[in-house]
Amino acid sequence: MELEVEGRLAQGDASASGLAADRVLLGRASTADRVADILRTRIAEGFFQPGARLSEENIGGALGISRNTLREAFRLLTHERLLVHQLNRGVRVRVLTVEDLADIYRVRRLIECGALRGLADPTVTSAAGRPQGAPGPALGPVESAVVAGEQAAAAGLWPECATANIHFHQAIAGLAGSSRTDELMRGVLAELRLAFHMMNDARRFHEPYLTRNREILAALAGGDPLGAERLLATYLQDSRRQLIEAYAQMVSGS
Repeated sequence: MELEVEGRLAQGDASASGLAADRVLLGRASTADRVADILRTRIAEGFFQPGARLSEENIGGALGISRNTLREAFRLLTHERLLVHQLNRGVRVRVLTVEDLADIYRVRRLIECGALRGLADPTVTSAAGRPQGAPGPALGPVESAVVAGEQAAAAGLWPECATANIHFHQAIAGLAGSSRTDELMRGVLAELRLAFHMMNDARRFHEPYLTRNREILAALAGGDPLGAERLLATYLQDSRRQLIEAYAQMVSGS
């Protein structure tokens, strides 16, 4: 495991040059928040791999920002558990532990299953701004993610399928109608992708769940949010077991 991680350490320096195209996203006011958004997206996409060192000089030069602004962005992402600062080793993309994964799935169950359960509670839907008796939740983002995942799989584009699956779960959380929940879920899923980047086998971990995503969508479209919640709870339990078992084997080197 240590040799594998060490092999990734230079990737951050090599990848920084590709950030130059993101400079236009900063606009005239180069704030730490905007820089953090760019780096967060790049980490989630696997542009910077777990264990990779992030060079202040290279990234700051590519984005055209000050060292202080970049350090503040690093601080924000460290707080989000995406980066880690190590004495005399600099800032690196975090490598998750098995315990991290178990905790991520606990949080996912609370957020995602809670969002679906809330759809059946008129007091919750009313608080979210949808009057009792009004049409059901807008399922467009959920359906779009399901279709995108199926199309990517059919084309053999497994990294794109993985991204679509992340969008599916973000859309499920979005049914809660809470900007705070959305923000929390984005952070949780960004952490989760650190594990998937280490596994290097997107098909194995996403193909079996395409049909299940479609089944959850069908239950929601049919007006059965509690049925959808039951499907999702089993789904998350199976996904948790599969990922943790594989990740534990990789970490142990067996």
